[in-house]
Amino acid sequence: MKPRETFYDVMRRQGITRRSFMKYCSLTASALGLGPAFVPKIAHAMETKPRTPVIWLHGLECTCCSESFIRSAHPLVKDVVLSMISLDYDDTLMAAAGHAAERALEETIEQYKGNYILAVEGNPPLNEDGMFCISGGKPFVEKLRYAAKDAKAIISWGACASYGCVQAAYPNPTQATPVHKVISDKPIIKVPGCPPIAEVMTGVITYMLTFDRLPELDRQGRPAMFYGQRIHDKCYRRPHFDAGQFVEAWDDENARKGYCLYKMGCKGPTTYNACSTIRWNEGVSFPIQSGHGCIGCSEDGFWDQGSFYDRVTDLTQFGVESNADKIGMTAAAGVGGAVALHAAVSALKAAQRKTQNDVSEEA
Repeated sequence: MKPRETFYDVMRRQGITRRSFMKYCSLTASALGLGPAFVPKIAHAMETKPRTPVIWLHGLECTCCSESFIRSAHPLVKDVVLSMISLDYDDTLMAAAGHAAERALEETIEQYKGNYILAVEGNPPLNEDGMFCISGGKPFVEKLRYAAKDAKAIISWGACASYGCVQAAYPNPTQATPVHKVISDKPIIKVPGCPPIAEVMTGVITYMLTFDRLPELDRQGRPAMFYGQRIHDKCYRRPHFDAGQFVEAWDDENARKGYCLYKMGCKGPTTYNACSTIRWNEGVSFPIQSGHGCIGCSEDGFWDQGSFYDRVTDLTQFGVESNADKIGMTAAAGVGGAVALHAAVSALKAAQRKTQNDVSEEA
């Protein structure tokens, strides 16, 4: 097995200066939310570590994850693919096709057993022995198991691989199944979204290659650096939510004022993702900023949670601009109701005790 070039070797061969290389390391650290102290660590890793082989498989999906990935700006996807990783197999992006492509898959698995990353976009259907998705002449579920057997780690790209997404929505006739329910003996990092944010995808790869480990994961197996906070927590419309100012109908006056979209079905309060911080299209915007509520695509089973425009959550809040007297009357009514309920329960218990005493005396 011939030695692989390091990240830095490839960059220098492409004519990239040392100054540009260090700038790249700084941007990478910023994208990962790391401080300046990590810049030399990233630079050292890129100067000394060989590029990691990556196998990228496609199951039941629409290729939106790949479409998002190739639009990354920090770092640029060309730098990821050409300098950081060795993308040895991706039947969507690679030039080879047919037998030549499948031969590349087999050679990568054979030469780099235990040292390659398996990236999976989409999921395997299990019904009818997996015949609803055929890749390279075989059911995709077989191809997935074959490639996963000797992988170092697995990345589940998007909601399809992470949770099943629309293919697994009720009644799920193909039995589309998330990757982690088929492969259970490998470390798996879920990067959900429909699709995930481009910079989140490249950021996860950068972290894994730089530090040679999986990033810290939340309880659902998602990288905490990108999925550790709700969209609601950093949404620029949050002050309107706290003030009780909501859009009541599409394109009403409140919508023109940029009020909160919660009543229009926004799932931001229950969705964990980086949309409101990293945003999309090189940080230009994200759905809520464009006037549409969050649909919660990075959460499990979002297709089965009802309409995108139904307010399915039940959040208790008054809003700082609500009428204080109204809140006071509501609270007083609640207290009065509690007192009445307590009196009724007490009377019932007294009646029960009297009945028991009467029965005892007769006996």
